[in-house]
Amino acid sequence: MKKILIGGLIGGILLFAWQTLSWTVGNFHEKGQQHTAKQDSILSYLNNSGLAEGSYMLPRAAPGVSMDEMEKQMNASVGKPWARLTYYKSMDADMVMNMVRGLLSNIIIVCLLCWIFAKISNGSFSTYFIACLAVGIITFTNGAYTGHIWYPLFDINAYFMDALASWGLAGIWLGWWMPRK
Repeated sequence: MKKILIGGLIGGILLFAWQTLSWTVGNFHEKGQQHTAKQDSILSYLNNSGLAEGSYMLPRAAPGVSMDEMEKQMNASVGKPWARLTYYKSMDADMVMNMVRGLLSNIIIVCLLCWIFAKISNGSFSTYFIACLAVGIITFTNGAYTGHIWYPLFDINAYFMDALASWGLAGIWLGWWMPRK
């Protein structure tokens, strides 16, 4: 149990450290959160429009329309601009709880992985390292890439780099830690 908890704690911290570097100092996700000089007028328009908080797909057929009407609207939209919009009425700049939840989530998922690794009887450094890279690829493919297929992400390459780098770091740690007696 000690091996699982220590492995998960340090591995989770490594994932969190990479995520922090990627989104802050490295700014690798800049293409996914670009600045526009029109932000004030856009936000003012949205705020004054009466739009409820939520995520929106533009254009999209209204709920309850027939399949024929939905198809007509979709065909009429082909080749025209579209957007995904996530709107919030108020920004909360307190990041402490978000960071705590992110760190705890990372620790828990690496603890779960360590529990699986503990079932391996003769694992070597390369076994654990490659398994961690596989987890990174699975995570990326099932998350960011699957979403990207339908709704292209401008920072998809950063998500892929994050998956390989963060899980690679965890793999180096766990490849050293897990085989130890």
